Amino acid sequence: MTESEPLVSTLYEGKRRFLALVADIRPDLHRYCARMTGSTVDGEDIVQDTLARAYYALSEMDSVPELRPWLFRIAHNRALDHRRRYEHRMSESLDRVIETASDLGGDPESALAREQATRAALSRFVELPPAQRSTVILKDVLGHSLAELSELLGLSEPAAKAALHRGRERLRELGESGSITAPPEPSLGVARYVALFNARDWDGVRALLAEDVRLDLVSRARRRGMREVSTYFSNYSKYSDWHLARGSVDGKEVVLAYRDRDNVRPQYFIELGFDDEGQRVARIRDFRYVPYILADAAVTVSARP
Repeated sequence: MTESEPLVSTLYEGKRRFLALVADIRPDLHRYCARMTGSTVDGEDIVQDTLARAYYALSEMDSVPELRPWLFRIAHNRALDHRRRYEHRMSESLDRVIETASDLGGDPESALAREQATRAALSRFVELPPAQRSTVILKDVLGHSLAELSELLGLSEPAAKAALHRGRERLRELGESGSITAPPEPSLGVARYVALFNARDWDGVRALLAEDVRLDLVSRARRRGMREVSTYFSNYSKYSDWHLARGSVDGKEVVLAYRDRDNVRPQYFIELGFDDEGQRVARIRDFRYVPYILADAAVTVSARP
């Protein structure tokens, strides 16, 4: 045993225990982050970032904070940072909401508002300014009380009510006027990958890989290079019931994974990235180990064998 092995083992065990501790919170974190970013995939990226930051922050704390509100605060800030980088048009700040809180005439709490928010497409939420978006998701999708979301967002209750009222109204308007994004045209590279996988032609699948291909088994492991990534298919080759289909998630082309051919909805999905020529698979992101990933996603099946 090398000198570093005990340390690596301790770090691994600590990470495993932390992930087990937050396992019940992760699905709700993802529901929040996916709506804050408008994307199932981006939402999971924020969840991963949130958990990584929380894990390392814990080592510097004297006591463990109440996990759920603490994690949601981290996720909230990371999601806002994410949207600010890509959409400067989302300009209404939390300070602006506080200044105009007196505009609210009442809180239209209703089952209709909750149903509307739960059923709305993820992409609809990014049309709301940040404060409105956060309050609607926390109240109408995740069921937080007004006091809880006020504390989480650092708002007074009147300010939170104002943001919630405006957010519900705006979401209703978007639901009445918006159009559904058409699924992308299927690419030849994805079609070839799916066909070879379903034929159990593992040599053929491996032949599609670029030399420096990268694999991300989300929340589990990362590998790089054809030799290391080739073992990924060895695990699938042990089972005969897994099969793939071309499709899209939130309007983005993906590979849908089914464990049973009788299942109507896929268990999870895989993202493929190709080289500049579009011939070799340069990146694989497999979401198998985050089972909540498709809970609220808009899934379209392009072709299924």
